[in-house]
Amino acid sequence: MSKQSPGNRFRWLPYLYAAGSVFWLILLTQFAAYLISSVGRDQLRQALLEQGFKGNLDTLFLVDASLIVFVEVAAAILHGVAYYGLRGFRAWGWVVAVLVAAAWSLVLVGIPLLVFLLRRPTRQAYGIS
Repeated sequence: MSKQSPGNRFRWLPYLYAAGSVFWLILLTQFAAYLISSVGRDQLRQALLEQGFKGNLDTLFLVDASLIVFVEVAAAILHGVAYYGLRGFRAWGWVVAVLVAAAWSLVLVGIPLLVFLLRRPTRQAYGIS
């Protein structure tokens, strides 16, 4: 049973998270293209060498690529979960949206959204008191 929309004030909020999910999927696609292309892999390896890395380059490359893919997939999934939760005015959607906004606030972009989500009318609209 979904709650009724409290008004037009929150209509844009889920779409902001949908745009974030698309953003992370585009970044993931670009990075996958680098990994698939032999030229791209060579460029990434060359960048590691230019930074002065001395050691097992293949292991570092594998760990680095795995971490980047994991972060980008996790970010896309979290943005998607926030989108669907906010769209249905679910409390768990609000919680995930706050977590994503808090993560974005580390680069200062998410601070205004975090403030908006933590306001009393927004919390009450999603069933958080």
